[in-house]
Amino acid sequence: MGEICVKVPRDLVRILKVRDEDIPKLVRLYLAIELYREGKVSLGKAAEIVGVSKWEMMEILASKNIPIQYDVEDLKKDIKTLEEML
Repeated sequence: MGEICVKVPRDLVRILKVRDEDIPKLVRLYLAIELYREGKVSLGKAAEIVGVSKWEMMEILASKNIPIQYDVEDLKKDIKTLEEML
């Protein structure tokens, strides 16, 4: 997968109170959270963007009071998967 570089103002680094080398991961985190909140990416894709597991992503979203998007179709898929496993 290719990459795109984005210039980040030095003031933003100071505001976020992070080291320069932590900016890429933080930008990916905030981008993934917002894309998930807007329904543009799934939980799995958001986790992939950030580089964490789905469970870790769920914890991140919970810490920011962002509800998990889980609808009837998701429930049906989960039930089918469980039935196949049993």
